[in-house]
Amino acid sequence: MSDLDQFRQETRAWLEENCPETMRVPVKGFDDLYNGGRNPEIDHPDQKVWCDRMAERGWTVPHWPREYGGGGLDKDEVKVLREEMARISARSPLDSFGISMLGPALLQFGNEEQKKEHLPPICRGEIRWCQGYSEPNAGSDLASLQTRADDHGDHYLINGQKVWTSYADKADWIFCLVRTDNSGTKHEGISFVLFDMAQSGVEARPIKLISGSSPFCETFFDDARAEKRNLVGEEGKGWTIAKYLLTHEREMISGFGAAPKKSLGESAADIMGRDSEGRLVNGILRQSLAQYQLDALAFAATMSRVGDEVKAGQGLGAASSIFKYYGTELNKRRNELNLQVYGEPAVGWDGEAYNNGTLARDWLRSKGNSIEGGTSEVQLNIVAKRVLGLPDA
Repeated sequence: MSDLDQFRQETRAWLEENCPETMRVPVKGFDDLYNGGRNPEIDHPDQKVWCDRMAERGWTVPHWPREYGGGGLDKDEVKVLREEMARISARSPLDSFGISMLGPALLQFGNEEQKKEHLPPICRGEIRWCQGYSEPNAGSDLASLQTRADDHGDHYLINGQKVWTSYADKADWIFCLVRTDNSGTKHEGISFVLFDMAQSGVEARPIKLISGSSPFCETFFDDARAEKRNLVGEEGKGWTIAKYLLTHEREMISGFGAAPKKSLGESAADIMGRDSEGRLVNGILRQSLAQYQLDALAFAATMSRVGDEVKAGQGLGAASSIFKYYGTELNKRRNELNLQVYGEPAVGWDGEAYNNGTLARDWLRSKGNSIEGGTSEVQLNIVAKRVLGLPDA
């Protein structure tokens, strides 16, 4: 038996023994994911049990180094772990911006003290992070940001405003872009700092979207304190870190395009009926669904391949813009098709007859995918310039 086969056997046995039955059911949406934090939202007590058990083995972030709370697994072992979790339909034990965005940036740019202080609590789900990037006058043109960090010796005082700060009202800490110098170009003088949200100089106000709810907030800083030891990288050189982190954010958002476990075609046939050959009776819709499913499978295969390349140290870079654009388009297509499949029950806002408005709200929410993490237009420009090498118009 190979070492990898032995690892699979041991992993399968451990998961069977330690994954609670209640954690072997699909998540119902983003609000059903476990994000951890100082005051975690726990819909079921087994969520934290499952997180704690996986964190003890380092398997909440299995590919991170052991010394920082990860599992230290190689890419083949990570793949086996994912396959064995999928085999029993095990939920992800922990989902957070600390894992998907800040962690990779700290591993790349943080000093040893910062890694040891911040990464293990991320792996254990003890601290929930939010991202302080966009501002009212600095969205797609992020480098125009004006939130200011004034030097006060061993710390900065932060003043300004961020907007579209996802889960700022629930986060414990923030990774934030601030301006520490105005003397150079707009891309210069930007610094990347970390600070605690639980202080008097920070206020987060939720923003309600057309879908009826929202993870977004506008966030205000009034002499918020950030310790100098939590400056990541060099002062004024934060733009490089910001761009690196954005590649991971875009990769995360591209996951919206992942196909559901039960195909739309199967769901549609169950709802609308089948013909004598067992196919969806609506031939036109059947063609649209088949094309969507083929595209989703191709996207998943490409994401898997590139994921292996990233774990092998080849990096993602500008290719993240391809995935962000295509993943969001797939998600919008899926939500459009859901409306066609479910018909009238899909467009209602409340009540069991209308799925409590879930389908309509998800459809409306999917429109925002084209904006968050960098607009689709920005992503296409990046692909044209940095991937295809096309000249400026």
